[in-house]
Amino acid sequence: MGFDIEEELKKLPAKPGVYLMHDERDAIIYVGKAISLKNRVRQYFQSSRNKGVKIEQMVTHIARFEYIITDSELEALVLECNLIKEHRPKYNTMLMDDKAYPFIKVTVQEDYPRVMLARQMHKDRAKYFGPYTSAGAVKDTIDLIHKLYGIRTCNKALPKMQGKERPCLNYHIHQCPAPCQGYISKEEYGESVKKALSFLNGNYPLILKELEEKMQAASENLEFEKAIEYRELLNSVSKIAQKQKITSSHMEDKDVIAMAADQEDAVVQIFFIREGRLIGRDHFCLHIVGEDRPEEVLEAFLKQFYAGTPYIPRELMIQYEIEEKELIEEWLSERRGQKVRIRVPRKGEKEKLVELAVKNAQMVLTQDKERIRREEGRTIGAMKEIAKLLGLPEIVRVEAYDISNISGFQTVGSMIVYEKGRPKRSDYRKFRIKGVQGADDYASMEEMLTRRLSHYENYPDLIMMDGGRGQVNIALKVMDAVGVHVPVCGMVKDDRHRTRGIYFKNVEIPIDRDSEGFRLVTRIQDEAHRFAIEYHRSLRSKEQVHSILDDIPGIGPARRKALMKGFRTLDDIRSASVEELAQVPGMNSRAARQVFEFFHVDKQ
Repeated sequence: MGFDIEEELKKLPAKPGVYLMHDERDAIIYVGKAISLKNRVRQYFQSSRNKGVKIEQMVTHIARFEYIITDSELEALVLECNLIKEHRPKYNTMLMDDKAYPFIKVTVQEDYPRVMLARQMHKDRAKYFGPYTSAGAVKDTIDLIHKLYGIRTCNKALPKMQGKERPCLNYHIHQCPAPCQGYISKEEYGESVKKALSFLNGNYPLILKELEEKMQAASENLEFEKAIEYRELLNSVSKIAQKQKITSSHMEDKDVIAMAADQEDAVVQIFFIREGRLIGRDHFCLHIVGEDRPEEVLEAFLKQFYAGTPYIPRELMIQYEIEEKELIEEWLSERRGQKVRIRVPRKGEKEKLVELAVKNAQMVLTQDKERIRREEGRTIGAMKEIAKLLGLPEIVRVEAYDISNISGFQTVGSMIVYEKGRPKRSDYRKFRIKGVQGADDYASMEEMLTRRLSHYENYPDLIMMDGGRGQVNIALKVMDAVGVHVPVCGMVKDDRHRTRGIYFKNVEIPIDRDSEGFRLVTRIQDEAHRFAIEYHRSLRSKEQVHSILDDIPGIGPARRKALMKGFRTLDDIRSASVEELAQVPGMNSRAARQVFEFFHVDKQ
């Protein structure tokens, strides 16, 4: 009943896409892209190939794999980047450098906007385009925009600094109209910015035709160096012109929902887009009753899925028009507390994203129907087993808690969430224990549960404690104090620290070790422990970063915090340029220069 790797390898399509490797705990340990999923994924399991030590080790931990097909290798590359950022797989250490995927930023919030390269997207009212896969092409395109539309390259505060310095060289070579001198009005300059934005929004045909004509004219006039320059610019713009459905510059949350069906079954595919990035997907198998029309199946799914999920995005992009669209919009808007839109895109990138979801749904329906049924057995089926064992009517959402410390140092707590038998990492929570001195797990657990149950109303169907009678009694005590009543059980371990059974209502209930319910309890217990340990390690690492940043002159607590928030690690801060450091909220060019020089100027 498990995942048969050899059998699943035969089903791989010869199409571009992204593949995700899972270990036995179902954690994602590697994300990769491929021009042909069939050829690339099979290579990992061929003993004759020289894979290297790291890959050889990774392959021994693969319990199953999944994949998402895309329309091009470029889309696969961007999706790979997004998924690595979201899941941070253990064996993707060399692929986690954000600098490989730059953005183009237009500072439309300024009176005289600039066009520049950015390494990160911030909510600063600027417009962002990307991410793009070629930093060189981005730089060439920015240079091209500066030349074509006369966009300034300086960082002067205008109009405040107008007339205080001489115009730069770009003015004298006719590449900038010198807004720094007031030689162009704000309105005229704004028209140039509009043209640049139109270009970045995809209005490429006109400029591509113009560059082609200039290249041909230069070649006919034997001006070969100029012709080569136009050719290079043409190639750069062509790379930028490739549509990228995987990422949106609007930084919005939306779900993309599409389905495929045969006579008996349907598969619904959901793409989850958060802050403009496709971060993951899920699919669901439905049994069709009678002669249900596709739009009826989709409408029924929307009602069932969003009745049980706690997070509602701002927009749902679906495949078909549904009869009760306005009613469902009103219901979802009430649940979210803000307007929710349901749309059926007819053209552009949104339509292509729905088409991509359709293709993946069709792939799952034709190749993975039996595997999905087995997967439901180990997730939803396992939840049903646990509910039956405890005498509960239904379990959809489970929360599990654990405490981590080293000799009482920086005690932390973790809350993990499983919904329908799968981890829901977006709902995980971390707690720094503030009111307990030393290593007191019971008191630490009491503080964490009090904070959680007092401030979040989305209560689970079951709370699972890492431990037995003592931990369960702490949870019951807290619930009595805050007036919340949720079933609580303990995950009991044996002398070898392995899951043994469930403690519920003052009785330890044994579980069949060969059942899916037992395997799910083990996964939940291991995940709660892993998440707590990982958080504790990150805090210790941040303390080390703090100690180094403390030594930088002129960098106070606020800027230290901003740097740690803006960059993932100390190495990222060390390798950042002055411009990248200056883009961190709260930093300016002087402070950025101090940080850069601290790491790069030799100390005498």
